[in-house]
Amino acid sequence: MLDPVFGGTVVYLCEHNANGALGVVINKPTDMTMQVLFDRIDLKLEISPGLEFDDSIAERPVMFGGPVQVERGFVLHAPIKNYSSTLKVTEQIAMTTSKDVLEEVAHGTGPQRLLVSLGCSGWSAGQLESEIVRNGWLTVAADPAIIFELPIAERFAAAVNLLGISPFMLTGESGRA
Repeated sequence: MLDPVFGGTVVYLCEHNANGALGVVINKPTDMTMQVLFDRIDLKLEISPGLEFDDSIAERPVMFGGPVQVERGFVLHAPIKNYSSTLKVTEQIAMTTSKDVLEEVAHGTGPQRLLVSLGCSGWSAGQLESEIVRNGWLTVAADPAIIFELPIAERFAAAVNLLGISPFMLTGESGRA
């Protein structure tokens, strides 16, 4: 999609029904780290010796989840428990919008597989379907490893590769036969 907001993005779709769709962009980091986020919401990050993160949780970037509700946090995580406001998306991924998940992460007891974003991506009823019909989006089955394990810079190519094509094969031009 040649769009300043969504061009080159990977959106994990969390909910899609007759009323519309809601997703979170998983490959657009902001300049905010988890440490800065925790400071802003008055949480002290406690590093527990028994936990092993691929990188320091404090230095992980917070994602730009989309242009809707940018003042609100959306947390994609392994569904280890239900928090105050959790939507279980699949057996491997849940989305929580309440602070309690971040409180547990700060205390070292929350999910290790997580992605935090500010804002989300939303579509009204029929809007996303219309954009897909007009070739605005490519769709693939979600792979939790892309969301939680791959470096951010590799997520777009990995998602496109799930279609069996290289991202270099994509073009901004489209047509109809």
